[in-house]
Order: sequence, then structure tokens, then C-alpha cells
Amino acid sequence: MDKPKTYVGVDQDVNGGMTTIGKIIRDAWVFGIIPETETCAGWNLAGVDALLQKVNDEWDKYGCLVSHLPAELRERHQRIHDEAIARAKVAGWNGEVETDDEAK
Repeated sequence: MDKPKTYVGVDQDVNGGMTTIGKIIRDAWVFGIIPETETCAGWNLAGVDALLQKVNDEWDKYGCLVSHLPAELRERHQRIHDEAIARAKVAGWNGEVETDDEAK
């Protein structure tokens, strides 16, 4: 079976959007690179990769640490990611996939 050539959108992604691409999109919202209404549905890999580069450039300014973000960005990060976690939990995500290998 072929992989889809475009992204389904963070609101339709597996695990309630708790994926690598979902995190890129949420961080892009935090930094104002794209509006929070943009789910990236229909984007191709090149578009997602370009977004990742922009997000990485922003994180580099702050040493890749939430604690180094200015208050406004830190608060936006907290809100966006807290809301995403709550939605993902409702969709059945529990975070175990991300930590499965830590106890082994």
C-alpha cells in the first residue's frame, strides 16, 4: 500500500495529532509562522519540511528550550500544547508510544 502523498492535517492525524508533524505544526503556531487555523491538510512533504526548517530556525534563537522563550511565546506554547494533549487524550492517546522504550 502506498503512503499518501499529502498530509491529512493535524486535526485528522493519528494519535490525536501527537505525531512529529503535529508537533512541527503546533510549534509553527507558537511562533506565528502559520495561523492556528492552518492544519496543513493537503500539504506535501516538501511543504512540511520547509515548515520544519522555519520552526527549527525559531527554536535556535531560544536554545531549543521552552524556558528561554519570552513570556508571550512561553504562554502561547503552554496553551497550544495543553489543548493538543487534552484533545489527543479524548481521541485515545495516552503518551505510552513516546515512552515505551524508556522502561526497557
